Amino acid sequence: MSTASPGSPAPKTYRFAPSIVMRLSGAAVIVLAVVVLVTTVVVAALDGPLAVIIGVAVAGALAVLVGGFWLSRIAWVVRLDTAGYAVRWVRSVGTARGAWTDVREAVSARPHDIPCLVLHRHDGASTTIPVPLLAANRDRFAEDVRDRLRAAHADPA
Repeated sequence: MSTASPGSPAPKTYRFAPSIVMRLSGAAVIVLAVVVLVTTVVVAALDGPLAVIIGVAVAGALAVLVGGFWLSRIAWVVRLDTAGYAVRWVRSVGTARGAWTDVREAVSARPHDIPCLVLHRHDGASTTIPVPLLAANRDRFAEDVRDRLRAAHADPA
């Protein structure tokens, strides 16, 4: 993706919403609990050392903390710049990357009752972005996309 030219919107990265990070972290804690339970049963059955259980629990807890940090501070879902867009970590996104000049229109939709922004492309494909996934105001995100789309289709006069 390119950098912004003077007068164009700056590149923007949208990360996971805090509620999504908490759900994924909660699921990871549940998986960790099951792993520690299984480890405890195996260690008890084999009369193994307690240190194995503690090691698994500590390593798992660190993995959950690092994963939560990564999800909330490093991982991104949508990147927008003057040239185009990219979407990651979204199932059934459709076309995950494209140039603004390939996009015909951006519309709101509610597939499966989930608020989404859908980018319809000239080639008939589309990109569906579920906005509750993003740590952003829904209306501002949609306006950001529409502003970039308008700028890409404006006549350079």
